Amino acid sequence: MNVLVVGGTGTLGRQVVRRLVEDQHSVTCLVRNPSKAAFLGEWGAQLRLGSLLKPETLSAAMAGMEAVVDCATLRPTDSLRVRQVDWDGKVALINAARAAEIQHFIFFSLMGAEREWPNVPLMQYKHHIEQYLIQSPMPYTIFRPCGFMQGVIGQYALPILEEQFVWVTPQSVPTAYINTLDVARFVSHALGNTGALRRVFPLAGPQDWTAKQIISLCEQLSGKEAKVQTMPLGVLRFARRVTNFFEWSWNIADRLAFVEVLAEQVPMTADMSPVYEVFDINPKSLTTLEDYLMEYFQKMMKRLRDLKREVKQPTRKRPTVRSKVKS
Repeated sequence: MNVLVVGGTGTLGRQVVRRLVEDQHSVTCLVRNPSKAAFLGEWGAQLRLGSLLKPETLSAAMAGMEAVVDCATLRPTDSLRVRQVDWDGKVALINAARAAEIQHFIFFSLMGAEREWPNVPLMQYKHHIEQYLIQSPMPYTIFRPCGFMQGVIGQYALPILEEQFVWVTPQSVPTAYINTLDVARFVSHALGNTGALRRVFPLAGPQDWTAKQIISLCEQLSGKEAKVQTMPLGVLRFARRVTNFFEWSWNIADRLAFVEVLAEQVPMTADMSPVYEVFDINPKSLTTLEDYLMEYFQKMMKRLRDLKREVKQPTRKRPTVRSKVKS
């Protein structure tokens, strides 16, 4: 199938591209900077220049495509506001896909987005895009992941390994993290699957975890004690109000709005039994957080050991060459 992937350079998008190429799909990636996306071409994907922020580029990107997989979302390092990418950009993308008569549009929302979140911009826009797709005549599949295992590295594993502070909130929402590699399998199994059309599916990992449980697991696997600091929700709410005053920090404010999701204390998990059945995926084949973190720490500890050996190796002294002086 001819598939256009949007957001192919991101944490999720790159795994989707790799999987679809491996499964013999003809993959094209919409990219803003071809040089930064060159690795996608090396994997076997075609690159087309375009951007969600430039609607005029989207029609050409749709030429010859049968399906669109939208993995794009605003990154924490971007200077844009959530609305520009996750609302304006997505509406333009869906409209272009409809005009091109795309046979299947796959969209990544967030778990809990079916509820109204007036004070959480990203959740609010995900909810509205879901409704926009559902009301569209275009065949769609909506996935609602609860959280990616890759995010656990920066939040917990790396700070513990580097003996830095791990910041947590008093309220910890149990979350069933899922590996992006496994998410990519669901995408591949969705293409050409009539049972996946016009439906919304949660995506959750094998087990839900609290922050305390993840920290304990990281300590066990790394052999290091975590330096845990608790950040009250009130402080995060105040920080959001402050950052809202400055245009350059609007993206930070939008991200801090997730404090309201934490305050609701709704577990980010779901019954995946019917989802496994639709996509013909064995639940035992999914990555567990224990295995994921174990592999990470094993690799990192090996690198540290290798680095220490290199530092300890004595440098060989070069023989001193004495010049002969004529008397």
